[in-house]
Amino acid sequence: MRPPARAQDARGQDRAGGRGGGRGRAPRAPRPRSSSRSSPRRSPPRGRPRPAPPRRSAARASRGRVSKVTAPTMELSPYAQGGWRLLGDPRRFPCRPYAALLRAAFRSLLEHPHAGLDDPDLKDIDPTVLKHCHAAAATCILEAGKQKADISAISTCLEDCKLDKERIEQFCTEYQKNKDALEILLGSIGRSPLHITDVSWRLEYQIKSNQLHKTYQPSYLVTLNVENSDSGSHPDVSFSCTMEQLQDLVGKLKDAAKSLERATQL
Repeated sequence: MRPPARAQDARGQDRAGGRGGGRGRAPRAPRPRSSSRSSPRRSPPRGRPRPAPPRRSAARASRGRVSKVTAPTMELSPYAQGGWRLLGDPRRFPCRPYAALLRAAFRSLLEHPHAGLDDPDLKDIDPTVLKHCHAAAATCILEAGKQKADISAISTCLEDCKLDKERIEQFCTEYQKNKDALEILLGSIGRSPLHITDVSWRLEYQIKSNQLHKTYQPSYLVTLNVENSDSGSHPDVSFSCTMEQLQDLVGKLKDAAKSLERATQL
């Protein structure tokens, strides 16, 4: 009966070894780290400077910072360009009719719509061509005044219409002479009404009429000093009226002032 005892002794040794704190166990091998984990970022050595970021292009870096200032440009309609091509043709418009048409265009804008068209130098020009070229010249004058174009912009516009240097200089000279009056005219065209700053009047006594008839009628010359809020100065407004007309005007102005006073008290 010895074999069972040996087995029992062997089991006892195993239990004893287990109670001994595991001295007889072999050390476990470390588990391999998963390759999916990212390795920690290594900071560059302290002695080496960090590499600079790539430079952006100058055009991209200056986007939104530098604005290009463009000179005013003049644009004419095809109809106006066709009229200026006719004006640039010496066979249709020699020197004297060309100069007369320029004067007529400026006078029609600054004085009267039909002023200057009865010039003797224009009598040999076809009326249809004359009307077309007159409208083209007036359009160019207004466009130059509206854009406040300089001589270079006007010259570029007229060069595109096939005008020679001499005719371009002639137009620019005429434009410079009438530039101030043209700016006042364009400044008076606006949405805001004129504002009266002062009033002056003068009494005249008419004794005789043009037919040498005795009238003995007094009349008043009234001058209104006005200004425009858009352009500032503006030419004075003058008119003549009789005593009855002046009394009627004063009465209407008083009614308007009372209506405005009642409106402000509401």
